[in-house]
Amino acid sequence: MILSCSHITKSFGTDQILSEVSFHIEDKEKAAIVGINGAGKSTLLKIIVGELSPDSGSAVLSKGKSLGYLAQHQDLDSTRSIYEELCEVKRPVIEMEERLRVLELEMKHASGEELEQMLSAYSRLNHAFELENGYAWKSEITGVLKGLGFSEEEFGKIVSTLSGGQKTRISLGRLLLSKPDIILLDEPTNHLDMESIAWLETYLKSYDGAVVIVAHDRYFLNRVVGKVIELEQGRSAVYQGDYTAYSEKKAMVRAAQMKAWLNQQQEIRHQEEVIAKLKSFNREKSIKRAESREKMLSKIEVLEKPAQIHDEMRIRLEPNITSGNDVLTIRDLGKSFGSNHLFSRLDMEIKRGERVALIGNNGTGKTTILKLINGMLPADTGTITLGAKVHIGYYDQEHHVLHMEKTAFEEVQDAYPNLTNTQVRNILAAFLFTGDDVFKKISDLSGGERGRVSLAKLMLSEANFLILDEPTNHLDITSKEILEHALQSYTGTILYVSHDRYFINQTATRILELTGQTLVCYIGNYDYYLEKRETMAGLHTSRPSVPEGKTGSADTASLSSGAAVSSVKQDWQARKEEQARIRKRQNDLKKTEDMILRLETRGNEIDELLQLEEVYTNTEKLMELNQEKQDLQSRLEELYEQWETLA
Repeated sequence: MILSCSHITKSFGTDQILSEVSFHIEDKEKAAIVGINGAGKSTLLKIIVGELSPDSGSAVLSKGKSLGYLAQHQDLDSTRSIYEELCEVKRPVIEMEERLRVLELEMKHASGEELEQMLSAYSRLNHAFELENGYAWKSEITGVLKGLGFSEEEFGKIVSTLSGGQKTRISLGRLLLSKPDIILLDEPTNHLDMESIAWLETYLKSYDGAVVIVAHDRYFLNRVVGKVIELEQGRSAVYQGDYTAYSEKKAMVRAAQMKAWLNQQQEIRHQEEVIAKLKSFNREKSIKRAESREKMLSKIEVLEKPAQIHDEMRIRLEPNITSGNDVLTIRDLGKSFGSNHLFSRLDMEIKRGERVALIGNNGTGKTTILKLINGMLPADTGTITLGAKVHIGYYDQEHHVLHMEKTAFEEVQDAYPNLTNTQVRNILAAFLFTGDDVFKKISDLSGGERGRVSLAKLMLSEANFLILDEPTNHLDITSKEILEHALQSYTGTILYVSHDRYFINQTATRILELTGQTLVCYIGNYDYYLEKRETMAGLHTSRPSVPEGKTGSADTASLSSGAAVSSVKQDWQARKEEQARIRKRQNDLKKTEDMILRLETRGNEIDELLQLEEVYTNTEKLMELNQEKQDLQSRLEELYEQWETLA
């Protein structure tokens, strides 16, 4: 065991953030700390590294072990270059190498006993140098910098001139190169593109020490961790396995806890009703029996109601008008900003009902494409055609569509003046704005809060073509899952840009990758994209260059040979068949649920009838209803089994 956290409790004023939090981390173990925004994840990390003191409890690092910590926000103010900044981590190794070079020069002019001493010192120093992987320190630094998304041309940039995200990447690089026995990472993927995140996954999986990660990137957690520590309402719970295993186990535990609590509450209510009925008879025997039941009821250990998730957004997206089948057609689209040429001759088609994810490295022009479609930027070349009855709803990651001088209430009310004050408040409450929060100015809101205002306006728009730019930024895992469910059930069309691979995997029916100034099409989700990416990349790079005047469309980029066309068509057909099977199963499931509801309703009606005097005094009617009740129970058992199989 390398780290032990025992009964950690922490409060800020009257708000208790952590309560009796306990867990441990083994050597070389990879673990995640998860929880909703405000659950205390960053606070816990700061207590572990000693930046905060707990009110009670302790975090103990094993003797002789080193710890490294990456906070969410970095403010490096160095006059060194990016490369020099990372060289500082390797300073002991560099000094060893310099000493070796000095010894080599001095040994040329030494002899006798002096030479023997130098050779002995050189041998010891060289052995230590090799143990520190000294001969590879330059390639190690270069590999980390490139892995984190820095090109060699950027190595010479001065650190103090960089953005906050770039500084965070440099801090992460320094931490990885220092190789502590345990690394604590607070949102390490926030400023990385997909390729850098994939590189970091591989690095951390093979890292020789322990790793503890706070992150909202569920795909990243699935790939790296084998343990999940959950913080909920101040308390901790530990689950073995990756994020998906945790999510499934958590759902089962919550369902079991809720079922046990509901059953107990139902039994308590039943006993209270019986007690009240016995007392109403006002006879000695019935009163004694009521008192006996009261004693029994007082000895029951009442279960605590399972924790409710208080920060759940309530999102319902539904188009008001159905668009034509052809939603968007783009031909020969080109855009440059001065000498920065993003793309040219792009072709794209989107049909009604598709959920298309646009992915690619930072700086390739993904957000620019969304702005071109939405008319926020002019295209240099090409045409953008919207289909019949297409109404766009736009979500901007920078929230330029919001008015900074307005309050959240005014932002919604001014956009939808037909809504009453109560309706506006209810909408904002669904997105976690209650009380005086609705009168906060947009300029005073956090990134996550502005995102929720934008989502509220999007929900009210009843658009049938949603264009979303990084919709999951600043959302916690619970809110992301709620948004996923809303988009999965949305009957309109969606085009979005996202770096959240889990989100893409859950929502996309097609992926367009913007790479090499062209689009490559994958008919499937993110797992399918990973499976086919190498094949498509090979076809894309091996195909002849596009002649002048021809287009570099998503179709021609991805389907560049007869074999590729055949392969993709087969995959498409298989996916369509699978979707048809899923739809049939969902329909059967719905029919089964409806039948169960009808039979359970009839069962309740029979129970009520059996309490009527004209029924329980009528033997023939009583037997008829009892027989019907038995038949209902038998049929319900069959339906429950059928439902379980379908579900």
